[in-house]
Amino acid sequence: MRILARWRRRHRRLPLLGDTRLRSEREAGLLRWSVKVLGAEMAERHYASGLAGPAAPVPMGPTHTGLASRTCRQSDIEHDWLRHWSRLLGTPPVYHRKLWEDAFVLQAMWEAGMLAPGRRALGFAVGREALPSLLAAHGVEVVATDLDAGDARARDWIETGQHSTATEALYRPEMVGRAEFDRLVSFRQADMAQVPEALQQRGFDMVWSVCAMEHLGTLQRGLDFVMAAMRCLKPGGIAVHTTEFNLDGLGGTLGRGSTVLYQRRHLEALERRLAAEGHRMLPLDDNQGPGMLDRFIDLAPQQADEGPPLGPLFPPHLRLSVQGFPVTSAGILVVSGGA
Repeated sequence: MRILARWRRRHRRLPLLGDTRLRSEREAGLLRWSVKVLGAEMAERHYASGLAGPAAPVPMGPTHTGLASRTCRQSDIEHDWLRHWSRLLGTPPVYHRKLWEDAFVLQAMWEAGMLAPGRRALGFAVGREALPSLLAAHGVEVVATDLDAGDARARDWIETGQHSTATEALYRPEMVGRAEFDRLVSFRQADMAQVPEALQQRGFDMVWSVCAMEHLGTLQRGLDFVMAAMRCLKPGGIAVHTTEFNLDGLGGTLGRGSTVLYQRRHLEALERRLAAEGHRMLPLDDNQGPGMLDRFIDLAPQQADEGPPLGPLFPPHLRLSVQGFPVTSAGILVVSGGA
């Protein structure tokens, strides 16, 4: 039965047979789409009121908040600290956790005094991120890394346009001049599961990864990566990582596979490991937030063109269902105590 179910998921429509889904499956799809319609309407009303979106007032400078490790929430999107970075990233402050992840990394670096000429940053699994260009615009020297394109694990990222093999994919002309980018940004291949020894020489002021450590196969491998990355930092340097966070801290989770889901207990265990080596992970605030959009769980399909032909939708995407688990993004901030 499982084999048949997988076959039918891959063959939604067949010649002569047409739509192979059962009536219950079609109706479940329409129900999911109806939920997304309601979510999109809620978000549009927030945008119209100026809480977020194109009409939201955007400050011209950063705002200090005393950032620590935390989960994504609606109030962050509506706060000046995120609006500032969204302006520099060239996007309005929308209710999407991926924008929050980039902004979290930048805010953490800025509050630590790291966005300045002479600093060195190391990025893991950078794909086609805008962060290297934005860091270079602040005078930061950047070493961007990604998995070898010949590695079978890179196939999905390549197919979805989220993999990089050179600095060209990281250049954003609207953020930094070409000469400055070429002077400051370099690229090398690196496997997060086996961080090269050449990088573990405590030569960087900051390291970062955006939504990457959960794709290493198991929960343990992701935590091991964080520990290995600390050996790339100078004493007093900072590590900033974002990852998938299961809001159901007492139930089950995904501990193995292409995407794993961390819970508070896993990050608390990481905090203890870091402390044992002299590092300090800033306390995790996983308050789910009081906002209406903090309680909206986005459902598959995540892309409008995967749903019924009822027009494009842009529901809030601060939380989503991953195999039935309520998930958001969490940011981890660690200060190196290096010896």
